[in-house]
Amino acid sequence: MFSFRLVVVALGGAVVTLPAPLPSQGAARTAQWPVAPRGATGINHRVFDSLDAEINRGEYGYIDRMLVIHRGRIVVDKRYTQDYDRIYADSAKVNNPLNAGDLTGPYNYFNPWWHPTYRRGELHTLQSVTKTITSIVIGTAVTRGDFPRIDTPVLQFFDPAKVQNVDDRKRRMTIRHLLTMTGGIDWNENLPYIDPRNNAVVMEASHDWVSYTINLPMGREPGTSFNYSSGETQLLAHIFRRATGVDIEEYAARHLFGPLGIAQWFWKRTPIGLIDTEGGLYLEAKDLAKLWYLFMQDGVWQGRRVIASDWIKQSVTPAVPVGNRPGGAQYGLKWWLYPNPADPSKLIWAGSGFGGQLPMAFQERDLLVVFNGWNILPGGKGMPLARLHARLAASAQPRRG
Repeated sequence: MFSFRLVVVALGGAVVTLPAPLPSQGAARTAQWPVAPRGATGINHRVFDSLDAEINRGEYGYIDRMLVIHRGRIVVDKRYTQDYDRIYADSAKVNNPLNAGDLTGPYNYFNPWWHPTYRRGELHTLQSVTKTITSIVIGTAVTRGDFPRIDTPVLQFFDPAKVQNVDDRKRRMTIRHLLTMTGGIDWNENLPYIDPRNNAVVMEASHDWVSYTINLPMGREPGTSFNYSSGETQLLAHIFRRATGVDIEEYAARHLFGPLGIAQWFWKRTPIGLIDTEGGLYLEAKDLAKLWYLFMQDGVWQGRRVIASDWIKQSVTPAVPVGNRPGGAQYGLKWWLYPNPADPSKLIWAGSGFGGQLPMAFQERDLLVVFNGWNILPGGKGMPLARLHARLAASAQPRRG
């Protein structure tokens, strides 16, 4: 079910480790973030002191990490210890939609051997932030000329004779539609993940996630409206392999993680061995931050272009509104885009993952914030997003010039 590359480091269990970075990659810089003394970068530490106190009081449920990077240096790095063996002990032992009927496997979201960290180590589950990183890998392949135009129809990567419910709408569905959550497949992921009617729950309990998704009927015309669908993102794993001939994890290792000095990760696979591009990646927070910082640097890392500037622009340009509320969230190429409360003409570039995985870039403030958490039951506490955005935006002044 799982494959590993060079297994040479133990981090509470086996993890993937890359060979040493090439000399041109700036190994010293990519190995770790520099740390700024308190007050050195002009950040308003009172905002983060207040958040730290609130997290410690349990106001936001179960938060595992708060990492803040300003002007390329770490200004806050707080870790919080949660007793997940106790917190989710009962749920881990009873069959329910959040463990897919497998009480010991990697899709039991209550099992502390697998969640929220990989084998109780440093790698934290990213859940649907994986979707954004999948888009980043595709952007890397587009930049290198290894991936087709994203307006290519999805069915070009399937045998239409073996796909069910094919109609003109499904024939018009493109890779771009999958990237913008506008594919049009009849999919309901608006229910709680504890609800067995949720399509994502049904998919993860199935043997072949891609077949399950592509065989569903269409519910709307592609490109017309946003509909959150983990299944549509999972199709990208199949498409990537068919288009490039390379597993998306291997491609990421060589052409994205390697140049950024990301040496350790874990990426879950589906029952048939395909990478879980909708929610299976685990990274340590500082490495997750590198991917967001790459976008803040317009796709250039240590003087080396990793992703084309045009892909960066497309990714963080709103393609579709998420809801009907004026001034609300919008969606790019798997990027959540929120108006900055301090300046609505600017956008916050974000990911969003089940349980509280929240990487956020405030580009004009040179500010990058990552939260990890594991609030996974309906009705539980969590970070109040709008208020959080306002407080974070106020913690740093815009860059001059």
